[in-house]
Amino acid sequence: MSIFEALMMLGFGLAWPFNISRSLHTKTAAGKSFLFMITIELAYICGMIHKVLYNFDWVFWLYVLNFVMVFVDLMLMIRYSRLDLFRRRHAQLRARRRAQHS
Repeated sequence: MSIFEALMMLGFGLAWPFNISRSLHTKTAAGKSFLFMITIELAYICGMIHKVLYNFDWVFWLYVLNFVMVFVDLMLMIRYSRLDLFRRRHAQLRARRRAQHS
């Protein structure tokens, strides 16, 4: 086990709860990238595979925890992306109605 790998995973792990909290608070996907989130998920999967095949230790569970937190944030992003689209369409419809009545 590398202490530096463990510290890296702990550092990344501390960031995700704040990101999830921000998503829950703002209820928007603005500023989020689907490609970025999927890339992070794939990187964590690769880390977990490496741990299972070559160097299994307790850091594996940090990979799992981080993967789950990113997955939660990804699901929130997808949900709020749909809500953002609905809000935009609703605003456009209201603007059209106002323009027709003017």
